Amino acid sequence: MDHALLILVFLIGVALLFDFLNGLHDAANSIATIVATRVLPPIYAVGWAAFFNFIAFLFFGLHVADTIGRGIISPDVISDQVIFGALMGAILWNVITWIAGIPSSSSHALVGGLLGAGIAKAGTSAVVVAGVLKTVGAIFMSPAIGFLLALLLVLIVSWLFAKANPAFADRIFRGLQFVSASAYSLGHGGNDAQKTMGIIAILLYSRGMLGGEFHVPFWVVITCQAMIALGTLFGGWKIVHTMGSRITRLSPQQGFCAETGGAITLFAATSMGIPVSTTHTITGAIIGVGAAKRVSAVRWSVARSIVTAWFITMPAAAAIGALFYFLGGFFLT
Repeated sequence: MDHALLILVFLIGVALLFDFLNGLHDAANSIATIVATRVLPPIYAVGWAAFFNFIAFLFFGLHVADTIGRGIISPDVISDQVIFGALMGAILWNVITWIAGIPSSSSHALVGGLLGAGIAKAGTSAVVVAGVLKTVGAIFMSPAIGFLLALLLVLIVSWLFAKANPAFADRIFRGLQFVSASAYSLGHGGNDAQKTMGIIAILLYSRGMLGGEFHVPFWVVITCQAMIALGTLFGGWKIVHTMGSRITRLSPQQGFCAETGGAITLFAATSMGIPVSTTHTITGAIIGVGAAKRVSAVRWSVARSIVTAWFITMPAAAAIGALFYFLGGFFLT
């Protein structure tokens, strides 16, 4: 195997490692509510989520992959070093926050890594401003929309089931949580796996291996969906605990509303090619259902620490990405 091909295989392997860690780190986004409400035990919940993570490519286009591949850093700037720096920035920040049990955003870690490595190579002229603004705007919009939709759903179902027998309502929403958790897992797999697809596709494009036109080969699609599903199978239990019980206590009705509000947000963002954070989205939705009960039901100190992690994720990953861009120069050239 020649040197160039060896580097390509290595970088694809690093990208798939990020995809696996994305599933591992973000498993909590898909299963925290259904575990917290005791509808499914953790071992079954991760299997359920992993299955719907995997089949998500059947339901969504590849607009998010296109945004990551061409909408953050100019394709002309992409090189092996830039890809290496971007992936290492995202991976290391994911590992740091995973160990600390902080539900940060894998998506924005990857965007930050791309920005750091791209700017390290070519300065700020490498940045695709429109794509970055769209992504940064989603940092604020996705949790806000998740919050509002979940709050609205709580109000609707509370009105519909106001006179229902509590035991009957509990059974209904335990069943409905299977539907809402499936939908959220589809949204997670549809949005998050595409980020790795975009990275691998732009790497192949930069080497002239896509026939001169940017697209995502099917083998890249299926491999990325499989890796994120595999990561979800291994779970992320410290973050599950934070998301599922430390923010607020959830009932099956609240869990259904949080997952449904989050799923609607993810479906809309994915259809528009916006790489949103599944972590931000479900956190906003969980806070929404907690606040609907009463403001004091939300542990705002935990929510504040999560929000703080959101704001530092992109600059922290960018700094790590820039560092590894320069380190990559020692063996990727």
